[in-house]
Amino acid sequence: MSRSVKAAAVQFNIALGEVGPNLEHVRQSLQTLAADGVQLAVLPEMWGTGFAYKELNRLAESTGDLVEELAKLSAEYGMVIVGSLPEPHADKVYNTAYVLDNGKMRGKYRKIHLFSLMQEDRSFDSGNSWLVTDTTVGRVGVFICYDLRFPELARRLAVEGAEILVVPGEWPKPRQEHWRTLLRARAIENQLFVVAANCCGVVGKLDFFGMSMIIDPKGELLAEAGYEPGNITALLDFTSMAAWREQIPCFTDRKPECY
Repeated sequence: MSRSVKAAAVQFNIALGEVGPNLEHVRQSLQTLAADGVQLAVLPEMWGTGFAYKELNRLAESTGDLVEELAKLSAEYGMVIVGSLPEPHADKVYNTAYVLDNGKMRGKYRKIHLFSLMQEDRSFDSGNSWLVTDTTVGRVGVFICYDLRFPELARRLAVEGAEILVVPGEWPKPRQEHWRTLLRARAIENQLFVVAANCCGVVGKLDFFGMSMIIDPKGELLAEAGYEPGNITALLDFTSMAAWREQIPCFTDRKPECY
């Protein structure tokens, strides 16, 4: 029996530190996507606040309400929704991706790899555990942005049975080709689907190129956004994924004892 899921990435220009406008954009996007039959929606990294470093601790106080709102939308639309927000933690915060499924929290992932070039480690605490979770759309593994540069994490998620890798991101110019290449590499080497949502436009002092992507297990682009705000959708066909894994049995041929 064939199985497929309609997935989407939500791309928009995050208003730095402005929770209300960001939430309203997400509400409208999810309503549109639900009407189009979308079952999985991925939002950008820090979608509610952006990296408003000077206000992070204050802004993190709104995260509980934002997660509750997403849970309600998830239940109303029968949808899995994933996106990251600042989670309060002592005198810093975590960059945490929440997985909401038909109104229920299936898990949360705290970003492990903090981007020291942008001094994320000064304002954020690092997570220390990976996440693969069962949802109504399949087994979902979670990355956040800079995690893309660490293939060992993606392999762990794949070995743990991830079928879809979701990637909330805020990946700026001029490294757009790294974004494209790394996303496709993670899909190809792990033979799974990747749904990646980037932000776009100028946010604070940084210019973001968008280019949200949905990629199949062969590394082929199913959908790709441009520079402007917008939503992309694609059908994830798990029957074809299984066939591809049988054709090139990378997981069977692995020799982890030699690595």
